[in-house]
Amino acid sequence: MNNEIPAQIVIKAYNPALAKHFETINKEWIEDMFVLEPVDKQVLEDPQSHIIDKGGKIWFAEHSTLGIVGTCAFWNKGNNSFELTKMGVLKSARGLKIGEILLQHVLTEAQTLGIKKLFLLTNAKCESAIHLYQKNGFRHDRSIMREYGQNYARCDVAMLYAGPR
Repeated sequence: MNNEIPAQIVIKAYNPALAKHFETINKEWIEDMFVLEPVDKQVLEDPQSHIIDKGGKIWFAEHSTLGIVGTCAFWNKGNNSFELTKMGVLKSARGLKIGEILLQHVLTEAQTLGIKKLFLLTNAKCESAIHLYQKNGFRHDRSIMREYGQNYARCDVAMLYAGPR
């Protein structure tokens, strides 16, 4: 894993002033391909109580000229298990490798935090994201699908972090 962050991207930890970006970025990509589900609305409208207050984390990618353009979260599911969720990059910043920079940062954070199980739920339509996840150590996992896949109607892919390749 390359942990060097290009000079124009800074990763920032959550603070309440950034919450509006969490909602804006995620609504853009979800509504572009899917329909916002009730669980999406709850988490996006109040990330403080749904993610942060429950032991989760949220990060933002800030581009030196474009501002806050990406975000990603760890949602604490208990028992030292976390869902990598709500990872998105604004359309205006796609193609700049911001998603990969953000993902590599949060995977380093997962190791630092000693997270035992890190998984994600997505949809097969998100081909480029799935490729990025596989490239960075995630593997398809049926047990994750059985345990958590019903959390979203759009979920048909579940992946578990197996460590760096």
